[in-house]
Formats: sequence, structure tokens, C-alpha cells
Amino acid sequence: MMRMPVAIVLIASFYLAFTGTTRAATNQTNAGEYMARASDCVACHSVPGGKAFAGGLKMATPVGVIFSTNITPDPETGIGTYTLKEFDSALRQGIAKDGHRLYPAMPYPSYAKLTDEDVSALYDYFMHSVPAVHQPNKANEISGIASARWPLSIWSFLFAPSPGFRPDTMKSTEWNRGAYLVEGPGHCGACHTARGFAFQEQALSAQSDQYLAGANLDDWYASNLRSNKRTGIGAWTKAETAQFLKTGHNIHASAYGSMTDVINNSTSYLTDADLSAIVTYLADLSANGNEVSWTYDGGTAQALLTHQPSSNGMKLYSLYCQSCHRETGASSPPYLPSLAGNPTLLDKDPSSLINIVLNGSTTLMAKGQPDAYRMPQFREQLSNEQIADLISFTRNAWGNSGLPVAVGEVEALRKRTEPADDRIQILRMH
Repeated sequence: MMRMPVAIVLIASFYLAFTGTTRAATNQTNAGEYMARASDCVACHSVPGGKAFAGGLKMATPVGVIFSTNITPDPETGIGTYTLKEFDSALRQGIAKDGHRLYPAMPYPSYAKLTDEDVSALYDYFMHSVPAVHQPNKANEISGIASARWPLSIWSFLFAPSPGFRPDTMKSTEWNRGAYLVEGPGHCGACHTARGFAFQEQALSAQSDQYLAGANLDDWYASNLRSNKRTGIGAWTKAETAQFLKTGHNIHASAYGSMTDVINNSTSYLTDADLSAIVTYLADLSANGNEVSWTYDGGTAQALLTHQPSSNGMKLYSLYCQSCHRETGASSPPYLPSLAGNPTLLDKDPSSLINIVLNGSTTLMAKGQPDAYRMPQFREQLSNEQIADLISFTRNAWGNSGLPVAVGEVEALRKRTEPADDRIQILRMH
């Protein structure tokens, strides 16, 4: 057997080592970008029309207004000087590099479940693939004693879990992957779980039936994601739930509010295997309370077809809504959401309905492909009383059985909200 010259051996060894390292680094970066998508970091740490991850998003909290921070690798205004350990502490424990505590608007109670490997991949991605943006952070608008940070250490001790994800050995591998994505990086509970007296999530995992049972946030009602037949996703097939996460639409509903950003920047980029895991996990969540299945009633459609409106709300519907949502309330799914049996119309909290009628919807984009349909805003055309009548009608048409909407509820949201921004949230992350 001939011996290869020593020089060639050394060159070959160096080449293999170099390409192996490069491939490993590339895989690490790709894993980090994927995890940043799964965690939807760009939605909170960017503003429409701004630079990705440069911060500045305004967020209302019970103690005042805070602004998301710059998490690009800029050494002066971002996180460019963070070590992996410091990055980990901020991400999973809510402690910044200089030691100050982060407000729990940063979902570190959920990110605590991230694995060491995923934290490392995220760090590599942010430090080596995200462009540095020199943009100073905005000062939070919290005055007086409420601005003190030291109480947050007590808050974290009481409500934030220790780092680590504990698989359920009684469940399948797919279920546990879904649990990890939903409870950890996806931080779905941050919006879809009600908050307690100290603004803590009432539950952080499937062990409680309060988890993902729906919650009001920023004048939108984040829907119940449990198996409730009327107000949850219990009537959805697994394929329909996966379709919603991938495109923002299915025959039952369409995404709105901050869920639009989740579809645009996060779930539409997940692999089919991970979407299947999420769906498997969600489908296993028991219903929160007892609900009977929704049943269609054709009486409303008959009245609309024969032009016999029985209320001012029905009359307004025929003038402003029927052309798109039809007399049957079935609309044109999946792109125009059905109003008949839609969980948002059946829920006790009408915030999302009022908000979307007043202000319209933002554009949905599945993997960069824009949706052709948007809900227009009616704050200029309709009065508070008309909007209340219109929504009250739809909540009790076609077999729906929602509570009526008060004029005062519409008036309050009109004052607190603004028309939907036509600009699409940041999609290019680097």
C-alpha cells in the first residue's frame, strides 16, 4: 500500500477540519435563525418600517409604557458585548448584562424552557448573522415607584420557573416536541393565557386548564386554544389547525391582531414536522369548561335573502358586510373568515370584534406571500352605536349565541386604538 506524502496528508487534514468547522458553524447559524423564527423575536424587537431587531416597539403594561430594546450586535446600543452566559441570563432568567431585571413583557418565564443547545444557536445567530444597527433604546414611560426594578427579583422568584424543559415520559416524542415549542420558544401562553394580580401568567404548561384558555391583551382577545367546541379549537381538525398556523386562515377563522405577526414571521416558516407536533400538543389539551357544539341556523340567511331585516344590526350587515361575508355568514373560506360558528364571535369578550370592525386588519403574509384580502376599517363610516348594533347582530346570527355589545365598549376602544398600520412588519431578519 502506497503511503501518501506527508504534505498532502496535512493539507487534506486541514481542509477537512476547516470545512467541518465551517459546516458546523453554518448549521449552528441555521439552527439559530430557525429558533429565532420559532421564538418570533422580530415581532417585538422591531417596528414596521424599521430595522429588524433594533427595538422601539411600544408596549402598554399595567405600570406604564415600555419599549422593546435593540438586540442587534451593535456594541454600544445593542447586545454586541454580551457573552453567551450574559445572553443566557437575559433570555432565560430576565437579567440584563448590567444586572438589572427585565420586565416580564420579555417572555423569559417561557424562554426558561429553551435548551442549552438552542440558546447557544440563538447567540451564534444574533452575534454573527444579524446586522448591527446603531439605534439607542427609548426610555420607558414608567414614573415614580413603579419604575423600580428590584421588586422584579421577587416577581421572578415567585412566578418564573428555573431553566430547563422536562419532557412528559407518558407522552409521545411528537407531543413533547409540540409542548417544547408551544410552552418554550413559541411563548404562546404570553398572549393566550390570562394574567393574575401581579401580571403573571396563571399557568405556564398543560398541567393547568387555565393554560391557553384565552386572554385579553392590548385590546385584542387572544383566543382559547384548548378543545372547547365553541370558543376554542375543539371543532377544528388537525389539518385545519396546521393550515391556520401555516397561512393564517382556515374554514373557521383568520388571524388578526398580534397573531398576524406570529403568522408572518414565525409559524409560517416552521417545518411541517414541527407544525404537526404543535397541533398534536394542542389537540390534547382538554376543554376549559363545558360547551356544546355550535349548530347552524338558517333563519338569518333567509331573512337577509328576502330583505326582511329584523333589527338595525341586520340592516347594517346587509349594507356593509353581506357582499363579502354572505347572507349565510359562510364568507369565502379560507381567505375570508366564516362568521357562522367562528370562535371569536362566540367568545364572551368582544374586544377583537370591536377592534377589527373599527380599525381593520393588517396584511397576512405566509412565507413572504401577501394575502389579497384585508378587513377594511369602519371607524369613519359607522358610529359607536351602529358598530355595537352590527356586532351584536353577528354574535347572535346563524346559530351564534354571543352576548350583545354595549355602545360604551365601542366608545372606549375607539379612544384607545388606531386604524391598522398598512405597513407590513419586518420579514427579512438578516
